[in-house]
Amino acid sequence: MDLAFTPEEQKFREDIRAWVHDNLPKDIAHKVHNALRLSRDDLQRWAKILGKKGWLGYGWPKQFGGPGWTAVQKHLFEEETALAGAPRIVPFGPVMVAPVIMAFGSPEQHQRFLPGIASGEVWWSQGYSEPGSGSDLASLKTRAERVSDGKGDRFIVNGQKTWTTLGQYGDWIFCLVRTSTEGKPQTGISFLLIDMKSPGVTVRPIIMLDGEHEVNEVFFDNVEVPAENLIGEENKGWTYAKHLLSHERTNIADVNRAKRELEHLKRIAKSEGVHDDLRFRDEIAKLEVDVVALEMLVLRVLSAEKSGKNSLDIAGLLKIRGSEIQQRYTELMMLACGPYSLPFIQEAMEAGWQGDHVGAAYCAPLASTYFNYRKTTIYGGSNEVQRNIVAQTVLG
Repeated sequence: MDLAFTPEEQKFREDIRAWVHDNLPKDIAHKVHNALRLSRDDLQRWAKILGKKGWLGYGWPKQFGGPGWTAVQKHLFEEETALAGAPRIVPFGPVMVAPVIMAFGSPEQHQRFLPGIASGEVWWSQGYSEPGSGSDLASLKTRAERVSDGKGDRFIVNGQKTWTTLGQYGDWIFCLVRTSTEGKPQTGISFLLIDMKSPGVTVRPIIMLDGEHEVNEVFFDNVEVPAENLIGEENKGWTYAKHLLSHERTNIADVNRAKRELEHLKRIAKSEGVHDDLRFRDEIAKLEVDVVALEMLVLRVLSAEKSGKNSLDIAGLLKIRGSEIQQRYTELMMLACGPYSLPFIQEAMEAGWQGDHVGAAYCAPLASTYFNYRKTTIYGGSNEVQRNIVAQTVLG
């Protein structure tokens, strides 16, 4: 196993770094490096910049308009953009639903949906979780009844989705819906693409503990969806959902963001005068060991793909470790600032100021980030469930 990058790969890294330096808006990078709120405009502005370059779908093969990069090149792109302070690409379109459309959609669906995703023009949302159907996704109840009459072949959708991240911005939503109640629960699920401007779609905000409107409830009341928006075969949606979840869980791990935030933690610790405290520095060192171990795990997968071997099926393991690391660095940032990190003052975050503490601008977002990251071990399949999956598939 060779974990070293070739001269060609190092050149690729340098080219990506130079392009990002020249094209990433400085105001967006400032917000990312200081954990400040990113607006819809910030996220879509960067997406469109990448889309114009042909890199929003950086993981796509050339046949679908992507750059056709190797697994190593994709990793280097992710690392350089993260370290530069680029926002994470909102994954629902380019990282999650696009691979499903490519693998299981029709040529007509490829032509209809992929260009808008690749350009960053169309914002996608995810409709998986429901009240009472989170980790046990197979128990979902949102119903899609197929009808054919003078108005055409279509589905009538009724039900509710929840925890729909950034759904208030969504143009389209990909949904798991129940189309049959016969047999095992997994066998009666279909994968539908729904226009969120359709009559009967209602988005209601869920305001989180940190005061943010990040997630939503989405209601479907007799929503008519053309049958041509069905991906693949009816009642085969569970297969497509598993394909998508492997991309989501790998994306959640996000080792490159962890490396960037580790450096952010060190800067905070030095500013607060706790970096010289041996016990606190031990905690930073333990976190750094975990980040390096996660990176080595990612590189092992890349090395296997590069050599033509079957890559390790460890999406769940990456999700477990990545999400725990994210929670740990937010905890250590809070500890470094002590009582100055405790008040959550939205106005202070927006103004970059908090009290009389010198240099306190970086303290203002810490409580919000800490609260927000409590979710990471739950979404994308809770870590408890992922440990069971790892035990079954890896340990046997």
